[in-house]
Amino acid sequence: MKVLCITTALLFACYASAQNQQVQSETKTTVTTVKDSDGEKQYVKKENVEQTQDIQFEPDNNSLNKRVADTPVEVTATTQITNPDGTTRTVDMDRSAIYNLNGRDYRIALDASGYSMSADGQKPARLRKTSINTYIYRAKDRTSIGYFDTDGNLVLETYDDKNDKVNVEKYIRAQP
Repeated sequence: MKVLCITTALLFACYASAQNQQVQSETKTTVTTVKDSDGEKQYVKKENVEQTQDIQFEPDNNSLNKRVADTPVEVTATTQITNPDGTTRTVDMDRSAIYNLNGRDYRIALDASGYSMSADGQKPARLRKTSINTYIYRAKDRTSIGYFDTDGNLVLETYDDKNDKVNVEKYIRAQP
């Protein structure tokens, strides 16, 4: 009797743990080598995209061969950056792209601690994430608060001492 109960419990546990999902995972690794006066540094960027779809059958009681119903696909993307010193950080959404302000293009790219923003070979400005999902923008001559709006554009807000007001600049993300 014990054997029958244990066997039934194991079969039920195996049946309950069966997964009715289709999972597809893809990892893209990019190694960037930077040569400067300090030597050669390598940054490793791993982009992992996982697509999960539930498998369900169309309701048809008379058929042996059932058709699979269309179900929504859930996509999860993460980016992992490994710096030359061995530290690793994970970015939920990579905002690297070309942005435009007043006809001038700006390139935003991931760096060791956040993002760098450069245009026309100038020394890059830095974007560093804060705990409240905003960024501190630091360039040679100014410090601003920035965030990405719902359309993916970068908005920088800078306080103007002379006029006692906040100036807002919106960098429009170029479509790929």
